[in-house]
Amino acid sequence: LTARRNALAADVDTERRSRLAGDAAGRQLLGDLDQANFAAAATPVIGPGLTVTVTDPGVGRDLTDVSKQRVEGSRQVILDRDLQLVVNSLWLSGAEAISVGGVRIGPNVTIRQAGGGVLVDNQPIASPYAILAVGPPHAMADTFDRSSGLQRLRLLESSYGVGVSVAAGEGLTLPAGSVRDLNFAEEMGPK
Repeated sequence: LTARRNALAADVDTERRSRLAGDAAGRQLLGDLDQANFAAAATPVIGPGLTVTVTDPGVGRDLTDVSKQRVEGSRQVILDRDLQLVVNSLWLSGAEAISVGGVRIGPNVTIRQAGGGVLVDNQPIASPYAILAVGPPHAMADTFDRSSGLQRLRLLESSYGVGVSVAAGEGLTLPAGSVRDLNFAEEMGPK
């Protein structure tokens, strides 16, 4: 069903582009649509950037001591708020597009804790958590190195044995995010 939906969406996009590309106003509208789709995380992105990989220590000896557990009775150390902080730090570092666990971050996408697991856009993800951020890798790395997100990860690394790696790379591939139907809208600003 998803494949059929994607094929039909591609057909609609092809038809839209062929009809609008004929004049300057149509080309301007296509450019505006492309920008809106990018901002809505509705299109896949490929480019250079950073990969942040965070790994729960699992059954490591540091977590056998109940006093070292972040969540009572759980060996999970990385929580939704940690991933949220990393994502926000990457945005502040200059990321243009981000995915967590293969799920694109966009408007209305949440990272939350539920039932002892982490959900991104209501899809469960598990350790190791891969956070991909497309943007200028060296400038992002310089800023991210001083960010509260990386500082939190380094604290979890030293306190709980969490694995943390940050690597710059080329050709990072981020999927398109899910796009929700608009049910209600109201014009904002002066009328």
